[in-house]
Amino acid sequence: MAAPRKLDADLLTHEEIDKLIKACSKRAPSGRRNRALIVLLWRSALRLGEALALSVKDVNLEEFTIIVQRGKGGKRRVVGLDVGTALLIDQWLVNRRKLGIGNRAPLFCTLQGGPLDQSYVRHLLPRLAKKAGVEKRVHAHGLRHRASVDLIKEGADLITVRDLLGHSSAATTQTYLSRLGASDAVEFAKQREWEPA
Repeated sequence: MAAPRKLDADLLTHEEIDKLIKACSKRAPSGRRNRALIVLLWRSALRLGEALALSVKDVNLEEFTIIVQRGKGGKRRVVGLDVGTALLIDQWLVNRRKLGIGNRAPLFCTLQGGPLDQSYVRHLLPRLAKKAGVEKRVHAHGLRHRASVDLIKEGADLITVRDLLGHSSAATTQTYLSRLGASDAVEFAKQREWEPA
């Protein structure tokens, strides 16, 4: 018999994500890039491949949008940015210009302007977690999971979440969210009061 699936035991809290962000250097250009990337993955619910495929022209900080040109299944979608995420992306863009990185380089690139590999991020996140004292398993898709749960808690409807995640159907989104919300149901049940007679 297979072991039961862990559902969302590794769902990061906001405090843990904050610790990850703070573990990135505020001074080093790579730290600014990594902060912007982590926040974008979390706040915009992008897949890692989608974020790393972004070009500078896909970002519109005046309209607070990002265009994902090649989402899953080759789908194109527009994703909104909140002010805080836009600010961190803008800081990284300023650093890029200071480093002499041209607009032809991917948005999230090496300090020499080359493409940033997914394996770099896969190693970066656990390293930052260790530095920050976060004991959960930390991965890029976990930031997307947290974003999904946050959207529902903040009042977004299923169709809005579906569109932001780039899912093809609301049923896919519903299945996705039902797996992620298990700990909320457990916590809710723990808080109920009842005294035996």
